[in-house]
Amino acid sequence: MWLLDVNVPRQLKGLLTDLGVPAETANERGWGTLLNGEPLEAAARSGFTCLLTRDQLFGKTVSKNLKRYPAFSVVVVMLPLVRASQFLSSFKASWEKKPISPVPGQVQLWS
Repeated sequence: MWLLDVNVPRQLKGLLTDLGVPAETANERGWGTLLNGEPLEAAARSGFTCLLTRDQLFGKTVSKNLKRYPAFSVVVVMLPLVRASQFLSSFKASWEKKPISPVPGQVQLWS
């Protein structure tokens, strides 16, 4: 299961579900106020395998923490900051070209 960071449009959950990827949002879990490496730790402890974020700094910050959670991955979605509907269209188009394939223990950039 994938976790969507608070900076990812919540509507992405439905698109991922349609693509066969189970996902939840950080806000659904009550994790909307977690800071720094806390979302990674909470997600990994709760059985998630991947966190999707748009925060490039977060990806850099948590790369050290991933050593403690070698089965977990972080994907930084590098699509432009636009309205949710446009973001979903861009996400789907990028997915059709190259779906996200998380690599355990790594931070990946994807667009």
